Amino acid sequence: MTVSFSAILSTSTGPSSPSGPPVPATPLLQVEGLSQRYGGRRVLHDIGFTLQAGESLGIIGESGAGKSTLARLVMALERPHQGRVLWDGQDVNAMPARERRALRPQAQMVFQDPYGSLDPRWRVGRSVMEPLLALPMNDAQRRERVAEVLAAVGLEADAALRFPHQFSGGQRQRLAIARALSTRPRLIVADEPLSALDVSVQAQILALLRELQRRDGISLVIVSHDLPAVEVLCDRALVLRGGEAVEHGPAARVLGEPQHPYTQDLLAALA
Repeated sequence: MTVSFSAILSTSTGPSSPSGPPVPATPLLQVEGLSQRYGGRRVLHDIGFTLQAGESLGIIGESGAGKSTLARLVMALERPHQGRVLWDGQDVNAMPARERRALRPQAQMVFQDPYGSLDPRWRVGRSVMEPLLALPMNDAQRRERVAEVLAAVGLEADAALRFPHQFSGGQRQRLAIARALSTRPRLIVADEPLSALDVSVQAQILALLRELQRRDGISLVIVSHDLPAVEVLCDRALVLRGGEAVEHGPAARVLGEPQHPYTQDLLAALA
């Protein structure tokens, strides 16, 4: 069945975190004063936010605003020029390398280009299984987990035997999401996960992410220039312009009643 953005928006009561115990005092993710430079060029300046378990944050802005750099810093794929990324109150970049590697299964990334993130020489079962090699599991347990996550994203188990080029763009993005889910992460960071897809497939992937968050309580950081997608999926929104945060708050407020002229211009461009 084809799902549209308008159908999602019309039936949605807005993103919500799963019900459960009281919110813990220590956020799952905390970013403090994060800045980054490449050579003499400033890319990010003094970015800060927190993310509780089960929350979703949309990072929005034009190309070149620093969104992807922020995602890489959150994932500790780069070290910041200044500032800290805290996971359960611990500075990720101050951890010994072995502790940081042990943390990897809890935070997974979905990249913008699903075809580029899947090795074309490997059957997709091997790609989805790859993150599991770092966990204490035997081969039978890994194969079972691959089948579970393929089913979770709406693909048949025999998809594991095929190669990436045998799938559509939307199916490849589902495979990328399945791989991210394989380690049962607490956080998924998705960098422009919809931009390579047509509108109808975008809506299907949106619905999938919302269902996974609702069902499994996964925290999400969604990097996007797609404001309707952020409105559907995210509890809060952070707006970047030229590497600086110009607006941050509940997504419904930021996108419904923007205070900063830059956010107003972004919304006006969609009208």
